[in-house]
Amino acid sequence: MKGYLILEDGFLLEGEIFGNKASAIGEAVFNTSLTGYQEILTDPSYCGQMVVMTYPLIGNYGVNSQDVESSRVWCNAFIVKELSKIYSNWRAEKDLDSYLKENNVVGISGIDTRALTRHIRRQGAMQGAVVPEDEMDSVDAWVKRIKGSQHLEGLNLAKEVSCSNAYDLDGESKNYRVAVIDCGVKQSILFLLLKEVNAVRVFPWNASPKEILAYKPDAVLFSNGPGDPSAVEETIETAKALLGRLPVWGICLGHQILGIAMGGKTYKLKFGHHGGNHPVKDLRTGRIDITAQNHGFCVDEESLKQAQIVMTHKNLYDNTLEGLFSKKYNVCAVQFHPEAGPGPFDAQYIFKNFLETINA
Repeated sequence: MKGYLILEDGFLLEGEIFGNKASAIGEAVFNTSLTGYQEILTDPSYCGQMVVMTYPLIGNYGVNSQDVESSRVWCNAFIVKELSKIYSNWRAEKDLDSYLKENNVVGISGIDTRALTRHIRRQGAMQGAVVPEDEMDSVDAWVKRIKGSQHLEGLNLAKEVSCSNAYDLDGESKNYRVAVIDCGVKQSILFLLLKEVNAVRVFPWNASPKEILAYKPDAVLFSNGPGDPSAVEETIETAKALLGRLPVWGICLGHQILGIAMGGKTYKLKFGHHGGNHPVKDLRTGRIDITAQNHGFCVDEESLKQAQIVMTHKNLYDNTLEGLFSKKYNVCAVQFHPEAGPGPFDAQYIFKNFLETINA
């Protein structure tokens, strides 16, 4: 079936619908990863967004039941240049088209993703829609619908992707128990954390400080997740209540939440950081890591100047803040994804850095 990609500024491209044959609206963002489309699709941080893959051939190694970051596909739509209908991999269980159908997510192929990515880079991330031909009335009508849709600013999506009830996981080490605040946590984060600690209890995004402290954790990790960090008010209040009482860690959205809890502010990036090729410099050692990233908001470094906080990492593409540390509050947080999934493994040492704060 023929379909259309429409952005809120009227930008229009024609393609072919696959997956679920129903329209979808969301913020259009591009991801520069060469592989790992299944991990990207199942990353809760993409809730509310339409993902554009810059790599031109997608679907060629199929999908399986192991390479997932959560129990379902979270993005609103999937946009690719060329969909491979034939796949080849010894671990593959089905094709990408079938996978999206099962998850009720629309895809569109045949899109000039280079032109689309260049447009987003120039104009900034914006709302858009993928529309099958049989739902297409007029471009103007769809632009009006898109402009009237909910934008990510001010939107708490952590409550949409978080677990409903706390649950326990057993680790491989004999040391430490960690509480994880699930704002959209990826399975890769839990997997690597469990290699280093004895036990993990995963709490919903709105768990109270009393509930968390009753578990008697050695540290608390605020996870990644989607949406506007300033809108996750209950989690921010929980973070404020925990600061200084035990080691607190943050990844991605968790980094932003902790930045706000310590008196900082966040802002929306023009087109965000999404992909596996972002160079980040550790300002303490001079080490440069190629990192996986997925965020549309950033902590304003200037807003933290008055606090006793050390800026630990910088993005070498645009010099945005990528990591912070506070001895006063015993906080260690990074904006990038040390677990990758997908992406390079350069930054997995961050989990060791987290653990060092327990005995600091």
